[in-house]
Amino acid sequence: MVKRKSTATVASMGSCRRAAVLGILLIAARAGAGVTPEPAAPTPPAPAITTPAVPATPAPDALSTPGTKTPEVIIETPEPQFVAPTRRDRIGRIWAPVYINGRGPFRLVLDTGASHSVITAGVAEALGIQPQQKAALLRGVTGSATVAAVRIDSLRVGDLMMNSSSLPIVPDVFGGAQGVLGPEGLADKRIMIDFSGDQISIARSRNERAPPGFLTVPVQLSAPRLLVVDARVGGIRTQAIIDTGGQGTLGNVALREALARKPPSGNVPRDEVTGATEDVQLGDRMLTPVIDLGPVQIRNAHVTYGDMFIFEHWKLNHHPAMLIGMDVIGVFDTLIIDYRRHELQVRMR
Repeated sequence: MVKRKSTATVASMGSCRRAAVLGILLIAARAGAGVTPEPAAPTPPAPAITTPAVPATPAPDALSTPGTKTPEVIIETPEPQFVAPTRRDRIGRIWAPVYINGRGPFRLVLDTGASHSVITAGVAEALGIQPQQKAALLRGVTGSATVAAVRIDSLRVGDLMMNSSSLPIVPDVFGGAQGVLGPEGLADKRIMIDFSGDQISIARSRNERAPPGFLTVPVQLSAPRLLVVDARVGGIRTQAIIDTGGQGTLGNVALREALARKPPSGNVPRDEVTGATEDVQLGDRMLTPVIDLGPVQIRNAHVTYGDMFIFEHWKLNHHPAMLIGMDVIGVFDTLIIDYRRHELQVRMR
């Protein structure tokens, strides 16, 4: 969680809420395990995307609560597309209604910055599942921790079914959510998030081009299934990771230095950034030059820059990199993530 208010414009961007950041990486606990990406103050105004500025969608109230290596998670779905209502949590992220072992729905945050699905202790208790003997290693934005894990028989989102799997238990995912829906098994899937209509749909990708009125942003898929855009920030080439699980946008020190050529001076606002492990790191909140994601331009963005743990873990601390959070993503009208085509398809408001 980033304790500050964020504002920027995406040549369709509106005002953002309290910036909380949650980025999760999970692997089975074992020595030396890690995930390496493939090479590949006064409240400021809100970020804006080029096209008309968009007012922020108000955050809804919380919904009522309805040893071996972790095996590969398999998701199977028939051709018909699943469409379900979704809501934003209190910090603006996307909730998907998920059934676990036939019970639910539970509020899991769709998180493209995670490598694995996770649940909170409250969900495990509601399911009556005891932790396994084998723990899991949780890596978040700000640190790492060893956590308990439980084995489930099934996880279903509409017509999508995740078979028997081990799910780590996180202390908190903030915003009233009850877990994280990671990208396992989505390599051939197409996810459509309709922010205006509050719907999320998941289907097999048919290799479809962007519909009329949509902009196409190419992405690369890194080793832990991250969506990486070859972006430009103030003309500086930057690896931008699309992170639907994070409320605010973060930049690394290398990007800050490339933009400023010197440390920030004067009264620079400081943000506290809290990750999934509940470790806290500090960052400098600064107005950032135009962020170009292909045809999408983000203006007036306030990015929190810092030497965050996750950048070092992903080996992204020596060249400009950033995590694009929901303060930017959430102002689109519709976002399509086509894993098969390796692209985002975006419609502005």
